[in-house]
Amino acid sequence: MARRPRHPSRSIIECKRMKFRKFILTIISVVICIVLYFGLTNPNYSTNIVQNMPSLLTDPFLQLPTANSVNVVWFTEFPGENHWVLYGQKLENKVTANTTQLTRVREDSESKLEPKYEQLTQRDIWRHEATVTGLNYPQRISYQVVSLQEGETVSSQQFTLTGKPQPGTPLKILLTSDHQLMPMTAANLQKVAETIDRVDAVFLAGDLVNIPDRASEWFDDSRGGAFFPSLQGKAHYQLEKDGVTTTYKGGEIIQYAPLFPAIGNHEVMGRYSTEKPLGRQYNDAVPRNKSLIENTSDLTTIKNNSYNSDTYEEIFSLPGSESEEKPYYAVTFGDIRLVSLYITNIWRTPELNRRNLPARYAESPTDFNHPERWGYGQHIFEPIAKGRKQYQWLESELQSDEFQQAKYKIVMFHHPPHTLGGNIVPPYTSPQQTIQRDSNNEIQAITYEYPKENDYIIRDLIPLLETAEVQFVYYGHSHLWNRFQSDSGMHFLESSNVGNSYGAHTSDNPRTVPPNSPDNVAVGNPNGLEPIMPNIDPLQDETGQPLSYIASNDITVFSVLDTEQGIVSSYRFDTRQPDSEVIKFDEFRLGR
Repeated sequence: MARRPRHPSRSIIECKRMKFRKFILTIISVVICIVLYFGLTNPNYSTNIVQNMPSLLTDPFLQLPTANSVNVVWFTEFPGENHWVLYGQKLENKVTANTTQLTRVREDSESKLEPKYEQLTQRDIWRHEATVTGLNYPQRISYQVVSLQEGETVSSQQFTLTGKPQPGTPLKILLTSDHQLMPMTAANLQKVAETIDRVDAVFLAGDLVNIPDRASEWFDDSRGGAFFPSLQGKAHYQLEKDGVTTTYKGGEIIQYAPLFPAIGNHEVMGRYSTEKPLGRQYNDAVPRNKSLIENTSDLTTIKNNSYNSDTYEEIFSLPGSESEEKPYYAVTFGDIRLVSLYITNIWRTPELNRRNLPARYAESPTDFNHPERWGYGQHIFEPIAKGRKQYQWLESELQSDEFQQAKYKIVMFHHPPHTLGGNIVPPYTSPQQTIQRDSNNEIQAITYEYPKENDYIIRDLIPLLETAEVQFVYYGHSHLWNRFQSDSGMHFLESSNVGNSYGAHTSDNPRTVPPNSPDNVAVGNPNGLEPIMPNIDPLQDETGQPLSYIASNDITVFSVLDTEQGIVSSYRFDTRQPDSEVIKFDEFRLGR
């Protein structure tokens, strides 16, 4: 009788099957972990792993606080079926958001995104804004935003908010500017969050991004340092210094603290095009009366052929009258009356060799016979000269009860009245054009002069602020730290060495200015005041001498106003030493 072949028992077979299933599950788990790791550390990767599921483009941020309310704003790349804010100690309250679509944001071949855009492309982004009411400062309550798209809900983490503080409340205000996705910005904002227990508001003196209509610079630039991620602790910027790479995430700031910006030159787009790269459109701004558009009162047509700040104004809710939209405003916040002005002009290259680009002091010879290419020098966007609309508005504001009764009177704008930086020349006035022709009436040169005696900031604005007893003028634009004080005691601070610097113009580093041009000062502060030496721990030069400024591409700076004592403190952090301490190097008390 033949022997039956021996077979493993069922228990042995089942055991092997179980081991195989565990092996497969382990492989799947490892793959998921890898996907999660690389996805969640990629700033462009949605927190929803399944492709095409809805996700928020930003965390929420806060706007327009009142005594009992604040507006919550966030963005998505889908219109959604509904959007709302849950709030309360147990998120028991709900308010529906209003949704609008950004009208001008686009991407182009210069956008830093993956996959890359091959051509100029409209990008669909929606803004959601809801007003949370029933607030009572200083009580903070939890809130969370929720968006619904095709039956799927996506929500933010929980944060806290409160109403506008009343006078007498001690506050800490972050003073910052000129982020522009520059290398040190994420590190700077991360150190703010690590150093200051809680920031109560952010005053941002312009130049938030580089190209305002390029959506990725606001939301998801692949380098990891876009505007909103950096101010919301969601950045992923890898900063390499001396062979060491450190990843900075920015700081969770504007989810908890309202943001008050001033408009800078990088918030203004030039002539609109459906074909030209966004950078060219940005540089193509021309004065409204030189736009070559005649017999039209249509504002959109005028903007498209001169300049506009539409994206900036669509992204932020600026305080002021809803019936008269304007990018300058005044607001009371605790003991502060903040006046934010629109003082900026187009940036033109100071180079004197007249490249094939509009320049500060001359038009390019290749454009002499093409007026449509002229840049008209470093022209001003919104006049601040005496008698003009913004000046008249400011006069009225400075006489208001809200301003007069405020303990701290602060004015913020972008262009510097006093600085060692390069962007203070030429003087802040309308360019005066001169066209030189030969005997055949052919153009030989088109040049621009800026008479120093007509500087609108120094001639018209500063005397008005002095008379109104403004204690503090805060500004940016030149990417460095320095401060000044007038004879009357008014303080001036430029704390814009945030993401990078272009240097201070001392004797060994003169500005590029035309020869024999007394109106354009090559060294120092053209407007007379001497920079004040930091009074705690100034940096030193190579010879050990203290420096009255910080202009560094390795050391980043931020400043904080503490209203309890009325003290403005400035801090520095050396990004070459990621484990080093943040150092307070200067402070001054507001007063006159």
